[in-house]
Amino acid sequence: MRRPVFSLLPHRLPPLWLAPVLALPAPISRALRPSIHNPSVLQRTHPRQTYTSRARAPAPPPDPDEPTIFALSTPPGTSAIAIIRISGPACTTIYTRLTRSPRPPRPRHASVAPLHHPTTHAVLDPGALTLFFPGPHSHTGTDVLELHVHGSRAVLRAVLSAIPLCAGNTRSAEPGEFSRRAFLNARTTLPELEALGALLAAQTESQRALAVASARAGGAADGRYERWRRQLVEARGELEALIDFSEDQGFASPLASVAAGVRALAARLRGHVRNAARGEMVRAGISLALVGAPNAGKSSLLNAVVGREAAIVSPEPGTTRDVVETAVDVGGFMVLLGDTAGLRREGAGAVEREGIRRARERARGARVVVAVVDGTAAGVEADVAAVVDEAKAARKHVLLAVNKTDLMTPAAVSQRCGDMAARFPGVPVHAVSCLADAAAGVQPLLAALVGVFQDLTAATGEGAEEAAEGLGATERVRALVEECLRHLEEFLEMEAVGEEAMDVVVAAEVLRSAAGCLGRVTGRGDVQDVEEVLGVVFERFCVGK
Repeated sequence: MRRPVFSLLPHRLPPLWLAPVLALPAPISRALRPSIHNPSVLQRTHPRQTYTSRARAPAPPPDPDEPTIFALSTPPGTSAIAIIRISGPACTTIYTRLTRSPRPPRPRHASVAPLHHPTTHAVLDPGALTLFFPGPHSHTGTDVLELHVHGSRAVLRAVLSAIPLCAGNTRSAEPGEFSRRAFLNARTTLPELEALGALLAAQTESQRALAVASARAGGAADGRYERWRRQLVEARGELEALIDFSEDQGFASPLASVAAGVRALAARLRGHVRNAARGEMVRAGISLALVGAPNAGKSSLLNAVVGREAAIVSPEPGTTRDVVETAVDVGGFMVLLGDTAGLRREGAGAVEREGIRRARERARGARVVVAVVDGTAAGVEADVAAVVDEAKAARKHVLLAVNKTDLMTPAAVSQRCGDMAARFPGVPVHAVSCLADAAAGVQPLLAALVGVFQDLTAATGEGAEEAAEGLGATERVRALVEECLRHLEEFLEMEAVGEEAMDVVVAAEVLRSAAGCLGRVTGRGDVQDVEEVLGVVFERFCVGK
C-alpha cells in the first residue's frame, strides 16, 4: 500500500503556524516559540488568563489484572438519558459483546448501536450512544467506556445486570472509585478532586463560583503545598547535617537561616488558615442569629426571608421557645438562619427561660447577629441591648432591623431609626416590614446582609492568587495546615532558647512531622497516611464519580 505523503514527513516537524516564528532571528525565535519539544512544560491559555504549569507525573503502567468497574453516573430514576460509566481493561470486550460488533470501538467517536444481552442476545436498548476513551488519555488513566442509554428504570436494570456477564473480573464501582483511579494514575491532584466534590455538592451561586475557582487553581494549589513540603524537607536536611558535621572545623551552623525560613512559612500558613476558614463559611453556610424582644417580629422576618411559614407567628408573647434554624439562599450565599426565643426578664416560665438561654448561646456562636426591634414600641429591651453590645465587643457583624414600619408614618420611622442609631453607634439600622404589600419590605436588609457576607468570605492577605487558593482549601486541608503550623510554632519555641540549649535531633523530628502534614494534603505522605487520606476524600463522592 502506498504510504500517504504526510507519513513521510519528519516526526518532529513543527506545525505550519510556527513557520513565521521559526523564520525570525534565533534569539527572537527562541523567545516566541512554545516548548514544542519539551513535553514537561505545558502552555495553557484562557481568554482572561495565561499561565505555565508543570506536566503531571507519568502514570504507572496499566495493570491487566485490575478489575473493570462500572456504575450509573447520572441520578437514578426516570429520565430521557442515563449515562453508565465503565473503566478498566475489559472495556473493549464489554463493548463488542453488548453491541455485537466485530470491531473494537473507535476512540473518541460517538456512535449509536443497539445493546444486546451477552448470552441471550435479546435487545436491551434499541439505540444507545457509545463513547470510548482509551487509556492513559482518559479521566481515570485506563480505558473508559460510556453508555448513554434511555433512562427508564427497566433499561438501566437490564444493562447494569448484563455488564458483569460480558467479561470476568468486572464489578460495581465503589463511591468515588473512578476519581480515585484518576488520582492514582496521575490524571488529577487531590486539591482538584476536592474542588470537584465541592462543585458536585454546590447549592448556591457562591458555592459554585468558589468550587469552579478551586478546580481551576487545583494544580497550582497542589504545587504550592508541595513546595512548602519540600522547603521543610530541605530545612530538616540542614538540621541533620548540623547533627553530623557540627564538630567539623569551618562548618557554619544553618540554624539561623532555617529558623528564618520556618518563621516566614508559618506566617504564610496563618494567612492560609484564615482564608480557608472564610471559604468554609461559603461551603458550610454562614451562621446568622435573629434576636429581639417577644413579639418584635423575628419569626415573621424569618418567614419573609425564606418565603414560607418556617416558624409559628402568633400575637401571644413567647411563642418561639427554641432555636428554629433554616438554611436559605440569600443573594447566592448559604445562610443558616436561626430564629430565637424573645429576650425578656419578667413573665418567662421555666421552658421559656431555657429558650432565652439558648438564644444567647446562638447569638454568641453566630457570625452575624440581626437584632429585631418593634418600631411601634418605645425604647429597647435591656436584654436585647446587652446581646447587641456583647456581639459588638466580640467584633461580630451586627445589624439592627426596625420592624413593623407598615404601621408607622414615614416621620415616625425616621425618628425611630435615628434613636436606634444613636443608642448603638456603628451598627447599621434598617427599616423593614414583613407584609408582602409593604413598600419597604425586607429587601434593604437583605441587600445589606449580602454585603456583609461578601466581606466575611473575601480573601485577605498579600498575594491574590495564594489568598484565593486558601479560600478553596477544604476542612480536611485546613486541619492539616493547622497541625503543620502547630509543629512549626513548636520548632520556633525550641529555637528561641538558643542553639546551645536546643535539642537539634528533636527539632529535626518536629520539622519531619510538619512536612508530613503537608504531604497528607497532597497525598504524598507515608503509605499508611496516603490510604487514610484517600479514604476520607473519596468516601464523599457519588458511586458514578
